[in-house]
Amino acid sequence: MNIELLHRPGNTAAKVTLQPGETCTAESGAMIAMSGHMEITTTTHKKKSGSLLKAVKRVFSGESIFLNHFEPTDKPGEVFFGTDLAGDMIDLTLDNENLIVQSGSFLACEDSIDIGFGWQGFKTLFSGERVFWLNLKGSGKVVLSSFGAIYPVEVDGEYIVDGGHIVAFNETLDFSISKAGKSWIHSFLGGEGLVCKFKGKGTVWCQSHNPGSFGPLLTPNLRARKA
Repeated sequence: MNIELLHRPGNTAAKVTLQPGETCTAESGAMIAMSGHMEITTTTHKKKSGSLLKAVKRVFSGESIFLNHFEPTDKPGEVFFGTDLAGDMIDLTLDNENLIVQSGSFLACEDSIDIGFGWQGFKTLFSGERVFWLNLKGSGKVVLSSFGAIYPVEVDGEYIVDGGHIVAFNETLDFSISKAGKSWIHSFLGGEGLVCKFKGKGTVWCQSHNPGSFGPLLTPNLRARKA
């Protein structure tokens, strides 16, 4: 599977080229366009297996119930993927490792990657995020998307990140919910409130914009459509 990221960084689209026998798994609704001989299979998990429990967990994680699997029938083919929010994408190659991905940031991956659901505890509710996050594990290529720019932060010890700006992080990192400032008053008056404190050694991928803040910012400017 070959991945080419186009029109970076503000309005990125992913062009995925597949050889016969290769399969790309993508989030439902992510396809922009594809070759005419591309075959699509829709399941709740792997291409040849569904799971009601995993479908329910997908709902809790904020993802679509279904996954689409793309495979060219008799010759190489291509498929383009995009996202609802404008921003960048990255392609990562996992080598028998686990990657925890924030809701809405998963776009596509090779069929060799297992898409599970990581329980991060009720602490995620206090950070303003979902109880379940995606847990991508195995070996293969992964495409993640962001709202705005995406960049890695290397952690060796402790690092604090606002929950709404997290795209993904290595499973080698643990996190807890903490106040941003020296006191709760300073944290909330400063507009930061609760943040995620990471500990350990690994990488956190961050996005420059917070999707949770974008909607409320637009709402006062929206007008009802006249009949």
